[in-house]
Amino acid sequence: MKKNMGTVDRILRILVAIVIISLYFANVISGTVAIVLLVLSGIFILTSFIGVCPLYMPFGMSTRKGK
Repeated sequence: MKKNMGTVDRILRILVAIVIISLYFANVISGTVAIVLLVLSGIFILTSFIGVCPLYMPFGMSTRKGK
């Protein structure tokens, strides 16, 4: 797959995931909301590491600078 995420996008996703995980371990969020947000943070981390966001593809979006 062609990478479509820029550096800033990847860093922001990782930071958001870290905040969500921190809120969970600090018992600020719990229950169903916590589970949904933890799954979302896992997706954010995964897409950040591989550099591809599947939701960008159908719209032809890319935050990566063209070369």
